[in-house]
Amino acid sequence: MGRNGFGKTNIVEAVGYTAHLASHRISHDAPLVRHGAANARVSATAVNQGRELTAHLLIKPHAANQAQINRTRLASPRELLGVVKTVLFAPEDLALVRGEPAERRRYLDDIVATRTPRLAGVKADYDKVLRQRNALLKNASSALRRGYRDEDGVSALATLDTWDSQLAGLGAQVIAARRRLVTELGGHIHGAYSGIAPESRPARVDYRSTVDEALQQLTGADGENDTGTGTSAGGADEVALLEAAMLSELGRVRQREVERGVSLVGPHRDDLDLLLGDQPAKGFASHGETWSFALSLRLAEFSLLRGDGTDPILILDDVFAELDARRREKLVDLAADAEQVLITAAVDGDLPGNLDTAVVARYNVTVRDTDSGRISELEAVDG
Repeated sequence: MGRNGFGKTNIVEAVGYTAHLASHRISHDAPLVRHGAANARVSATAVNQGRELTAHLLIKPHAANQAQINRTRLASPRELLGVVKTVLFAPEDLALVRGEPAERRRYLDDIVATRTPRLAGVKADYDKVLRQRNALLKNASSALRRGYRDEDGVSALATLDTWDSQLAGLGAQVIAARRRLVTELGGHIHGAYSGIAPESRPARVDYRSTVDEALQQLTGADGENDTGTGTSAGGADEVALLEAAMLSELGRVRQREVERGVSLVGPHRDDLDLLLGDQPAKGFASHGETWSFALSLRLAEFSLLRGDGTDPILILDDVFAELDARRREKLVDLAADAEQVLITAAVDGDLPGNLDTAVVARYNVTVRDTDSGRISELEAVDG
């Protein structure tokens, strides 16, 4: 409990950062470091499947972050993924429905990385190749336009072919993982939404990719989440088909990419379609339906991670104030069944009364000015 601006979110944000290596509020790390400080530190001890591990993170605003588990320095912070698992509800979740495709892609990628940390590395490698390919399209535009008419054009096209191959190989793995996840999430989302808003239209989700049409041409299937390719979702055959489809599409749009100086094909251009009945939730859903859909996405995430064998930490960051009584009750039902829950609120009145008997510990968050800047402090509250 604490007034706005006193640092409640900083506390749960640190827990979430340990789980996802990213903040739920901002897209880069620099604002996480106190002004004038060289870095920020986060340490958390977690018990995961009977093992107690302490994770340490050193967040650097202008250099690579560092991480360790217990006393062992890790080669990459990505090795921390999976040590702590969290599902966070926050007012920002409305952007999952109302916001840009990047918000929904991140939602999928965070879950994929939590469940299969290796794929976080694949996505990071894809992003690096994408940056290199975009730089080539932008900086070597003249040479690429000349094509095979001179040596510079030949060299630029050969380099572009190399980036195409790498982009397709990595991108196919990212798309396959997302498609498999959407297939698993679909039933959970539908069930959660019907429980929260039974009077509303049914909710469903579809993964829409820039390679769908090319995949359909290769397979004669619809290319949707059920992977009508005759292969298992996420399997090696599907990845190979997706790679071939992506290469085909890259070839088809190459001239447009050269003219625009940007990559037009790949998972960075895909989206998760959120549908109520036959209409997109974005632009057609009411405020209550939008909140219900956002809540359903998080409930589905929680159910899926729990099904993997370990309850994630449930974080409710100042969210009760945004919900009506029925949606508060749904969250309370989930919170009562979760193994560990962290809740922040500005005032007691924001919390449902039926939480009282379930609360294990309460803390007030205050702030204090020091020589090194303002800091937040937690004080235990009796009862």
